[in-house]
Amino acid sequence: MTKLPNIAIDGPAASGKTTVARLLASRLGLVYLDTGAMYRAVTFQALKQGLDLADEVALEKLSCGMSLDLQPDPDSASGHRLLVDGVDITAELHSPEVSQAVPRVASVPGVRRDMVRRQRKKSEQGGVIMAGRDIGTVVIPEARLKFYLDADLLERARRRQADLLSEGREYSREEVSDQLRERDDIDSSRNDSPLRVAEDAEWLDCTSMSAEEVVELVVARFLESRG
Repeated sequence: MTKLPNIAIDGPAASGKTTVARLLASRLGLVYLDTGAMYRAVTFQALKQGLDLADEVALEKLSCGMSLDLQPDPDSASGHRLLVDGVDITAELHSPEVSQAVPRVASVPGVRRDMVRRQRKKSEQGGVIMAGRDIGTVVIPEARLKFYLDADLLERARRRQADLLSEGREYSREEVSDQLRERDDIDSSRNDSPLRVAEDAEWLDCTSMSAEEVVELVVARFLESRG
């Protein structure tokens, strides 16, 4: 039986990757793997245990020793629940503390190696949609369909601010813009698996596109790939 193609979606923070990937999975009947949530899980556990975020050895050991279980949950805003060692930590993943610390944790080579290993294992079955920053370049460079979603900083800040407000967290547009700009700088300048556009990815400017419009475009590409 021919495996379904994998879909790699990359892009900067708040570019719409997660929303598009989740909608695509539902539309196409594919498996959605939220790679960002996986890094956030490591970050949450590190903060919970009071680890020094400069201690790369400790962070790698923590990551490799964790049991991660992403379970579909249509009632969740993210479309899934994430359990670490059997404990549901979904509600903690987007706290300000985790959001501020995750770029540092995600830049640790040992943590990235462990996460990439887990993600590649999941992709072997085919029919998986992954959204992140190094999916098409590092995690599944052999993916048949690759997309890079982008949008200007002001639009991304507007979207992220709206998400935060829906969670009862109030931040000014300027604060959110500064956070996104800092995250962009860290992601694009790190030595290990930096954020960049894969050579064979289709770049999409989503500044004025709705998530549904992006989904329609990707669905069309998916159907074309299936002949």
